[in-house]
Amino acid sequence: MKITQGCFSFLPDLTDEQITSQVQYCLANGWAVNIEFTDDPHPRNTYWEMWGLPMFDLQDAAGVMMELAECRRVYGDRYIRISGFDASHGWESVRITFLVNRPKREAEFELVRQEAAGRAIRYTTVRKPPAHASQ
Repeated sequence: MKITQGCFSFLPDLTDEQITSQVQYCLANGWAVNIEFTDDPHPRNTYWEMWGLPMFDLQDAAGVMMELAECRRVYGDRYIRISGFDASHGWESVRITFLVNRPKREAEFELVRQEAAGRAIRYTTVRKPPAHASQ
């Protein structure tokens, strides 16, 4: 199952050349770029681990790509994403985020429905246990 989070979710995975272009776009707009990783891609998990500090004041995407290569070397078995943070007054928020690495075997979730009082129906996502390793 392909996890879909962030920009470009329904496109094929970006190549390094395409990632470089997106990072350069972030830098051209003056956004800080950071790299994060996790082994828990649940949609409500907003606390991914940061790879180093956010990269402010960079002019060239090559610096980010070097850090991404090192993060992939260390955490290549996890989800890795890049975010662009706009610190300008009025925004002060993440403007772009996209996955740049996926594990070979992705996490799977299922939607669970619960009937509640007043004929209300609640839904939640639950991570399925990993499939047998030999599959």
